[in-house]
Amino acid sequence: MTLRFLLDTNVVSEPLRPVPDPAVEARLREHGTASAVAAVVWHELRFGAARLPESRRRSAIEEYLATVVAASFPILPYDDAAATWHARERARLTARGLTPSFVDGQIAAIAHVHRLTLVTANRGHFEPFRDLEIEDWRSPV
Repeated sequence: MTLRFLLDTNVVSEPLRPVPDPAVEARLREHGTASAVAAVVWHELRFGAARLPESRRRSAIEEYLATVVAASFPILPYDDAAATWHARERARLTARGLTPSFVDGQIAAIAHVHRLTLVTANRGHFEPFRDLEIEDWRSPV
């Protein structure tokens, strides 16, 4: 299947929440084979798990990352094309007085260069970037 979506950290980690959003879980089931994660999202997930003390929770998260995330989603790199787009967008936004998170810029760049819709619960983090399609899969509040 062709890739259509790039999943932000909050979307990939939704199934680990005490009460996962059923709409996000349904969309992950529906579009999982058409979805990927950015290498920087993979880093955020692994770093978050590594920071936890040895526990059942940490083991469960590490198992989810290995058996679900790594097994289900291609991990797309932050490469030269993404870095070039990110640099241009960062310069444009900085000139406008905006300073989006560097990591969010990397995620946006990977979505843009691969022509993927970025799926996130944090639309506001990504809306300043040009030519980026964004979706929020959470249930309406």
